[in-house]
Amino acid sequence: MKERLVVIGGGQAAVQAILAIRQGGFAGSIALVGEEPHVPYQRPPLSKKYLAGAVERERLHLRPESFYASREVDLHLGVRAEELDVGAHRVRLGDGRSLTYDRLLLATGSRPRRMTVPGADLPGIHYVRTIDDVDGIRASLKPGARLVIVGAGYIGLEIASVMAELRFDVTVLEAADRILSRVMCAESAKFFADYHAARGVAIRCATQVAEFRGRDSVTAVASAAGETFLCDLVIVGIGIVPNVELAERAGLHCANGLSVDSCARTREPGIVAAGDCTNQPHPFIGQNVRLESVNNAIEQGKAAASSLLGQERPFADVPWFWSDQYDLKLQIAGLAIEYDRVVQRGDMRAGSFAMYYLKGQQLVAIDAVNSPHDFMQGKKLLANHVEIPIDLLADGQTDLARFLV
Repeated sequence: MKERLVVIGGGQAAVQAILAIRQGGFAGSIALVGEEPHVPYQRPPLSKKYLAGAVERERLHLRPESFYASREVDLHLGVRAEELDVGAHRVRLGDGRSLTYDRLLLATGSRPRRMTVPGADLPGIHYVRTIDDVDGIRASLKPGARLVIVGAGYIGLEIASVMAELRFDVTVLEAADRILSRVMCAESAKFFADYHAARGVAIRCATQVAEFRGRDSVTAVASAAGETFLCDLVIVGIGIVPNVELAERAGLHCANGLSVDSCARTREPGIVAAGDCTNQPHPFIGQNVRLESVNNAIEQGKAAASSLLGQERPFADVPWFWSDQYDLKLQIAGLAIEYDRVVQRGDMRAGSFAMYYLKGQQLVAIDAVNSPHDFMQGKKLLANHVEIPIDLLADGQTDLARFLV
């Protein structure tokens, strides 16, 4: 009898794992359960080119539908996995069917963190996580619309840049005292804030949303300080929450995500997990972390597939991310969690520079803006755990490749 693999989730990690496990010789049956009715697709373009109308829906697909047929993958789309019975090796679906498995991959992803203030359920308040979310925003946009974006993280600022380029009136409200406060140094954050302001985006920091107002739909956002921001549409981007409820109900260990080891294995034999929903030990930073990135989903998907095949492929890559805003390409390597010094290389005024984050002389992260060379070299330096004297790093004439020898 053929072994049965069930994959719960329809994102990057799920598709990568299916590809890798078939390439690794798995000949059993595979079933993919996806809550959305769409063939698995890329999410990063949703807040960028897809929102702008610059890319068609079909181009978002991670693989064409024929990919799944050619690899004998049964797609169960538009249905939710409601219950996982670990003892019986069974998954109950929302339409009443059940799937049994020998091996299981949980790639349930994440969902937007919701606002809970009064009026948060008014029509006209949107979140960005799915194709349908963005289609709803695009359908709601009218010429001259006033937008309020809640949250000045990467998602909020990417949306702000798209809307500003489409000539909408955009106000961004951020509870912290500056934008990107959890992920970027103050110098880089100021550069991005100024760049948005120069293009007509009003950013209001230290502004806590207290209430959404309106009757049939949202018409204003009220702050805790008593200010009122009139609007025709609100888009909220205040972070995401890992989808771990199915795993928790089944008794799997979860702590800010579904706990896995460096090979994507849960504590339950035969069950692996990958992507935004997981919390993993990461040798790069020496602690557990939940990473929300395409690269993590791809590499952890590969690690999960290897574990399902009885092999070990620990995921230990340098974390990296990116964000597109206007004509700026921000590329990030490493994690700016603990650092005591930031050194700039390049010309911020010309819009091409890099910020190197250090703890002592140990390089821990890099932000590169329109500087792909700095990004690629920075990834290599981070992977080699390089220590760089501050004076040499600050000297723009120093060839940092010498530290890779």
